[in-house]
Amino acid sequence: MTADAQGVFSFPSGGESSLPEDYGPVRPEHFEVERIYLAKGSVSTSARRRFVQTICRRYPEATLRECPDIPHNRVELDEADPLRRHMLGKRTLVFGELQDSVRFSEEKGNACPNYWHFSCYGYCPYGCKYCYLAGTRGVWFSPTVKIYVNLPEIVARIDRTARRIGKPIAFYLGKLQDALALDPLTAYTSVLVPFFAKHPYARQVLLTKSAHVERLVDLDHGGQTILSWSLNPPQIAGAFEENVPTVEERIHAMQRCAAKGYPLRAVIMPVIPVDGWETLYRRFICQLLEAVPVSRLTFGGICIYRGARELMEQKLSADNVISQRVRESGRSDDGRIRYDPSFRAAVYRQLIDAAHDVQPDLPLALCLEEREVWQAVGLEHRIGRCNCVL
Repeated sequence: MTADAQGVFSFPSGGESSLPEDYGPVRPEHFEVERIYLAKGSVSTSARRRFVQTICRRYPEATLRECPDIPHNRVELDEADPLRRHMLGKRTLVFGELQDSVRFSEEKGNACPNYWHFSCYGYCPYGCKYCYLAGTRGVWFSPTVKIYVNLPEIVARIDRTARRIGKPIAFYLGKLQDALALDPLTAYTSVLVPFFAKHPYARQVLLTKSAHVERLVDLDHGGQTILSWSLNPPQIAGAFEENVPTVEERIHAMQRCAAKGYPLRAVIMPVIPVDGWETLYRRFICQLLEAVPVSRLTFGGICIYRGARELMEQKLSADNVISQRVRESGRSDDGRIRYDPSFRAAVYRQLIDAAHDVQPDLPLALCLEEREVWQAVGLEHRIGRCNCVL
């Protein structure tokens, strides 16, 4: 991938030179692999096969199966129990290709502004007990961790989409995956960050719980990659986020990236109302804003589908503090399960006050919330200017 003097990108035949080469994959913490599947398209070219083999060599103990006729989302784990299948999927790596890799979200029933997002990964190796992705249709059937090897085509599609729009526009990585958890293995940021840095219109927003920023800190980002971290107070994370980098590690990663000039955001979600939550969150927000130059802060509550709730309750028990607080009437208009609206509004008011006590002018927003809740907390003027957009 190259750019001429006018910043127009061109791709060599097949685009395969855009897959990372001549780098050393590193096994990321929090991802132990027992099975590897080479699904449809994963080794269909010599460049893809080299890339996949380089990563596979980092897991010599894993069983390897090549299945060239099976799409990445149809890999079966031969486990009928949803929880056991879910746990097995967290230890299963699938290589494949994703044709519909760049999409515009189509949220209905809430105030999400909808936005462009892309996927070079699928799902996530982390073990958050409240994970909403675990209940989505594709993940429920095949909850494996996926690396899509058609990165050059994904980048080319972002380029075409941004040029068609013809103005600065964000492309979000984090809707259906963690944006950085697998970067030690793939080095995808070494392709993505320089691409966005030189593009006249395309901007990148990455959402992560990872602390893997080793590649990021050495890249020329041009201010056109925005990094956002998903956070909760350490006491909350310790109880509800299993096999995940600690909050302290994430904040240290944020500080490293801030020192390199990256624009930073944070998402505090889901807020979990444990005993004493008001004090925990107020103290944490103060510590976060004093430690990191966050340019936008977004809040959100629990926001999951029925399948994800069932898995959560198997992990935590049915009378866990989250399930105790979800609205009695069941699902919201968008099909998700949430806390009662009045309770959410009361929670957000406290978080907003805590943030503005430290930084009165800090831009705040809500994630996947209903318009009535935005109005109730006085943030209606911020609708459409939340984490995933410019």
